[in-house]
Amino acid sequence: MEKTESARKEQIQSFPFDPAISEKDSTILSINLDQLFEQLSHSKFRSSFHLNKKDKEYIAKKGLLTIRKHAADFIVKRLAPSVIPNDGKQTPMGHVHPVFIAQHATGCCCRQCFYKWHHIPPSISLSLQQQQYAVNVIMHWIELQVSR
Repeated sequence: MEKTESARKEQIQSFPFDPAISEKDSTILSINLDQLFEQLSHSKFRSSFHLNKKDKEYIAKKGLLTIRKHAADFIVKRLAPSVIPNDGKQTPMGHVHPVFIAQHATGCCCRQCFYKWHHIPPSISLSLQQQQYAVNVIMHWIELQVSR
């Protein structure tokens, strides 16, 4: 399937360049979503997740802004700390909330998966920029799912 030039260049531009952000952090501020989602699509596990009708109705009822706030809250509590006692089990697998489904689909569900797919080490607390990056990836996946 041929992608348009603009689709190929679609990127997350979360924050303007800030010299106070470490070089490691600044590399995640701009990522090609097409490339990331292409890689995720090759994972049988990641590509098995989809929003169901109930999830989509919940999103329509609450609105994307509220869903983004939920995603940010979940990331702060469940992914951002450097030590997560139940890492690998902190994100429910079922259709409890659409953000949880999106976290599994995008590899933002636990620190080990986040490291594997997004190359951010599990031994550090996530910076504000890294947290926003995770929320942006999750929301992009949700928006793609809602439009289907």
